[in-house]
Amino acid sequence: MVSELRQAATAVRENAHAPYSGFKVGAALRAASGTLYVGCNVENVAYPEGTCAEAGAIAAMVAAGETVLKEVYVIADSPMPVTPCGGCRQKLAEFGAAEVPVIMATLGGEEQHTTIAELLPGTFTVAHMESQG
Repeated sequence: MVSELRQAATAVRENAHAPYSGFKVGAALRAASGTLYVGCNVENVAYPEGTCAEAGAIAAMVAAGETVLKEVYVIADSPMPVTPCGGCRQKLAEFGAAEVPVIMATLGGEEQHTTIAELLPGTFTVAHMESQG
């Protein structure tokens, strides 16, 4: 199943719009239904108005009516596996449980396996917004 995620993330990475940095990123996630959703980074000349690959995949999932992710794969042409930015870590935590696997990879085949909880300890959740009074 990981190979299916890797293939999807690698393929969508080619569609990235990265004319400024040249750093293309692809992401694929599996929703609770088993459906795969993909996203790629989309840069904008007015930094930081672009979007990350993970955010694009999450948006596609939500647009399709799903709100629970079960697996995440992120890939880039980098010397070490690429990690989601801080904002995307919070976005992943919004839709995935702490134990959801996140695989970060290079085009060369190196992979790093982790979980949402390991990427974002002390996650801000809806429980933080509950009133004490």
